[in-house]
Amino acid sequence: MNKKEKINAYRGSLVMPGGRVGVLLVHSLGGNPVELRFVAQGLARQGCTVYCPFIPGLSGGTDPSGLSSWKDWYAALETAHDELKAHCDVVIVGGQSAGAMLTLRLARERASEIDGLLLFAPTMWPNGWAIPRYFPLFKLIYHKWVASLMHFRQRAPFGIKDERIRNFVIESFKSEGRPVEDLFGRGGGIVWEFLSLASDVKRRLREIPQHAAIFHPREDDQSDISNAFRLQRELGGVVEMTVLNDSYHMVTLDRQRSTVVDRTVDFVVRLTQKIEEKAAVARLIQGKGIAE
Repeated sequence: MNKKEKINAYRGSLVMPGGRVGVLLVHSLGGNPVELRFVAQGLARQGCTVYCPFIPGLSGGTDPSGLSSWKDWYAALETAHDELKAHCDVVIVGGQSAGAMLTLRLARERASEIDGLLLFAPTMWPNGWAIPRYFPLFKLIYHKWVASLMHFRQRAPFGIKDERIRNFVIESFKSEGRPVEDLFGRGGGIVWEFLSLASDVKRRLREIPQHAAIFHPREDDQSDISNAFRLQRELGGVVEMTVLNDSYHMVTLDRQRSTVVDRTVDFVVRLTQKIEEKAAVARLIQGKGIAE
């Protein structure tokens, strides 16, 4: 079994085989790995092995019954991490929006196995200017079955400022024969699960020690930049922040995607060099110890 077959656990996953530096990227709530293609391609050109797993239940239209939980999503991510780790010496993990919350939990639970973080418009609470005004009422719901009675529908611009790209995404969805509701609608049950995941992550941000790079729009329509500022303040490791002035929520697709790709690649290269230098020093010290 070759590398591509080995780490393509889910139909619809995006896999780009490369070297011993691996990058695991997680799509957004209701999204799919395609939204991370530009970033994945940039990293692959740098020689990285990139794996964007399709997470059942997290992706739009894969859980119409609303029975999956965030723990199911997380278990699928753990499996993906195990598969990538088997091929790579260095593993950096990243996520878009809700995918960033799964990324942070994995980084906390497997701190010794993850070397860095990439957070694209990370969302702990959906509070952008396009979120329905009644959404804060969700804080009053304590049972999933009650949440399941609700339904949220996004409104334009759907996380994409560039109208051409937005229309392309919509048409691509239609061409696959999938209802547009899968792209823009959110069942209350899946939203409840996401908020439960975010709550778990927020309680223990200080326990996440990795060097992180955050990319967040100044005028995010889905997730206010306050989400990113909180992570910058509370994460346990060094945090680099890039604020985007000409993008909405889907930063890996929108107008400034080239900036996101370039700075992501730069971060991965710098972090990898730092890890290699540290390993070289450790080998040197070990060698001196043996000689003595």
